[in-house]
Amino acid sequence: MFPLASFPMALAPPPPPPISCCHHQRHRKPHFQTVIFRPRTNKGTFATTSLPKSAGSLCTPTPDEGSITITPHLENQIKNPLILSEKIAQLSESKTLSEVLPTFQDYLNSGFYHSSEKAEALGVLLQACGKQKDIETGRKVHEMVCSLTQFKDDSVLRTRLITMYSMCGYPSDSRSVFDQLESKNLYQWNALISGYTKNELWFDVICLFIELMTSSQDRPDNFTFPCAIKACGGLVDVGLGEAIHGMASKMGLVRDVFVNNALIAMYGKFGLIEEAMKVFDHMPERNLVSWNSMISGFSSNGYIEQSFGLFRNIFTGDEVLVPDATTMVIMLPICAAKEEVDLGKIIHGLTEKLGLANELTVINSLVDMYCKVGLFADAQILFEKNESKNVVSWNSIIGGYSGEGDVRGTFHLMRRMQSASEYVKANEVTLLNILPVCVTESEQLIVKELHGYSLRNGLKYHELLTNAFIAAYAKCGLLRYAELVFCGVANKTVSSWNALISGNAQSEDPSKALTLSSEMMGSGLLPDWFTIGSLLFACSRLKQLLCGTQIHGFVLRNGLETDTSTGVSLVSFYMNCGKLELAQLLFDRIEDKNIVSWNVMIAGYLQNALPDKALFLFRDMVSLRFQAEEISVTSVLGACSTLSAVKLGKEVHCFALKTHLIEDTFVHCSIIDMYAKSGFIGMSKYVFDHIPLKDIASWTAMVTGYAVHGLGMEAIKLFQEMQKLDFTPTSLTYVSILMACNHAGLIEEGQQYFREMQILHGLKPELEHYACVIDMLGRAGQFDDALNLMAEMPMQPDTQIWSSLLSSSMIHAHLNLGKKCAEKLLELEPKRAEIYVLVSNFFARYGDWDSVRQLRQKMKELGLQKEIGCSQIEIGGKSYNFAFGSMLSKP
Repeated sequence: MFPLASFPMALAPPPPPPISCCHHQRHRKPHFQTVIFRPRTNKGTFATTSLPKSAGSLCTPTPDEGSITITPHLENQIKNPLILSEKIAQLSESKTLSEVLPTFQDYLNSGFYHSSEKAEALGVLLQACGKQKDIETGRKVHEMVCSLTQFKDDSVLRTRLITMYSMCGYPSDSRSVFDQLESKNLYQWNALISGYTKNELWFDVICLFIELMTSSQDRPDNFTFPCAIKACGGLVDVGLGEAIHGMASKMGLVRDVFVNNALIAMYGKFGLIEEAMKVFDHMPERNLVSWNSMISGFSSNGYIEQSFGLFRNIFTGDEVLVPDATTMVIMLPICAAKEEVDLGKIIHGLTEKLGLANELTVINSLVDMYCKVGLFADAQILFEKNESKNVVSWNSIIGGYSGEGDVRGTFHLMRRMQSASEYVKANEVTLLNILPVCVTESEQLIVKELHGYSLRNGLKYHELLTNAFIAAYAKCGLLRYAELVFCGVANKTVSSWNALISGNAQSEDPSKALTLSSEMMGSGLLPDWFTIGSLLFACSRLKQLLCGTQIHGFVLRNGLETDTSTGVSLVSFYMNCGKLELAQLLFDRIEDKNIVSWNVMIAGYLQNALPDKALFLFRDMVSLRFQAEEISVTSVLGACSTLSAVKLGKEVHCFALKTHLIEDTFVHCSIIDMYAKSGFIGMSKYVFDHIPLKDIASWTAMVTGYAVHGLGMEAIKLFQEMQKLDFTPTSLTYVSILMACNHAGLIEEGQQYFREMQILHGLKPELEHYACVIDMLGRAGQFDDALNLMAEMPMQPDTQIWSSLLSSSMIHAHLNLGKKCAEKLLELEPKRAEIYVLVSNFFARYGDWDSVRQLRQKMKELGLQKEIGCSQIEIGGKSYNFAFGSMLSKP
């Protein structure tokens, strides 16, 4: 606990700035010096004198004295006690620089100001141009400086010009001004080096530093070295950084706080945290920047506890310092990464106490932290209270919703950001946050709009953004667009290939991913762990065991088996291919097991109809102190549903409540589903009613529960209630309501909903929707309508549809249709025992024993055997299986 109520509030005195930072300060003339215009003398000159400020009224000559007439505007300026540079500074803050420039030209032409005051005012105006990045006004001021002979060789103004161009993002113009100097001083060298540093021209910084060392009489100072050291970090050149460190040491600058701060940041970036700590420990003088740099170095290299320790030492150590906004901005992401919610809230309180809560960078970091720890309500409150939202503010909140996979929330915020009332121009980070949620065909248009926006607004197409567009197009099913973007990449990296391979692996034709991997290797690039994962996923979808084992061989040959992510991908592949023993063996060999590896194993056993093993594995995981995630609980609830293990399901329900996982949509939907499938529809309704913020998934789960129990009217009532509350049904919701109508025999209602989903919501029926309606019509004996609907389907009927139609033909004694269904089933599934049994029963019902014998003979030839059915009961919280002719046995 931090001593927040008692830490000293006195700030340590700030260290003096580097000597070379003070070169812009000119000697200011006293305020009482005023120029008085007198009649021309015989020598044709003007005379000057010095008067006190109160004598300003004496400066209004009369016409009969033959003096120059002074305009009222300029007369007011004389009476204004501010010197010219201060006037320009004030005008620059209240008006645009293009508006200030004409007024400034009037001042220059008036003759009321001494040349030193004009020079200082020009410097202030150049500084304002740089700060506001107004390059057009900056160039005009540059022309003005060049046109005035008294300022042509002014050293300070030349330095200001170098700085202005750098701040506006035109370092080449800075270099041009620098090269035109006949003699250069250290201030000008430092101005150019600093400008290159601001523009991240790291190589040019080092070249200029070397040029200064070799061709100038000036020596680098405590302003030059931090720039050179930062450039070494940007170039990630450890040797060069150590060499410049040694040079600074020889020149006696290693005791300077600015040099040391730069060294700490550099070594932290290199991952040489011990070297950074050595510099920190030997510093004779530390400021808050020193502490911030060290904390940042620890956190970026994974030393989270040390970061927290240093943060505490700011309050409890010998050096009395008060954290600033930068400290908070460094600490809040650390809290988010470690999910230290309590510490994050303490830091939030600290920002309030220190008066930092209104700092925009702090607000943005707080929003980002609350989003990443799942406290979206707190994040939303802070975001809405922020009256100075910038693009970072929007990116923080959009990134939070996107990270949670909240498509609706992400798109809502995107539209708000672009609305007329709250318009903020989106940047590359905005698109990187939005694109990951574009994963279905319904988001195709949005991806195209985002792509068009990026092209129209000239966003920088760096590797991350390009790859994000490739992946988004591929996941949305627009593979042709993905390939076009990919072909436009000049220097394709492994990440570029991965984006396209991953998209194809998830597409309707995963085999293209395997072809692309061969092309990638042909170009000289080797797959990484992400490529391996995508390829194994493609192989598992294609059920290509041989291809997957070849990839496994590649992993072994290239020493990639120790990577946890690769190991998990292999486990998932063998699970999907039904090779459970091999999957278990590889899982056991993973040295650094994480929660993902456990989740894959649990889901794999459940997928392979071994829910009991999934439950045992979940118990092992919890006993080994692994923190179960939403997907873990969802999987084990699915196992409980399959086993009808209600008591165990209740235990998992309690576990979800204690760990707050119940707040997750998938978890509470799984609980509703578990109780419904276990026969406890009342408990399902109880859980549903107590969800504070219901979403469409919650409503769909409850409708499905009613459908499972054949409660068609209750499902329809709930569906209608949902629509009244403005929830838009999804494709899955319509599967549930159609299933409810089917089980309850509500034929007309079912057909109405089937039409409604297409007309009202523009949803294209999928195979599941057609299957429900065809089964519904078949059960009612409306075979003509069922066959017409099958003919209209854009896809081929699958085994489920033909099986349901076969069962309906048996009920209604439709022999010809039954034979047709039997033929189709045997054609689609020639090696599946259940199909042979179903078809055999159909022929047996009509006494066609020859066909029955032929089918049984075929089964023997293929080595197919009907699985013995078993029942399962729960006694004392334990599940027991028993089959026909066997004793009661525990699994």
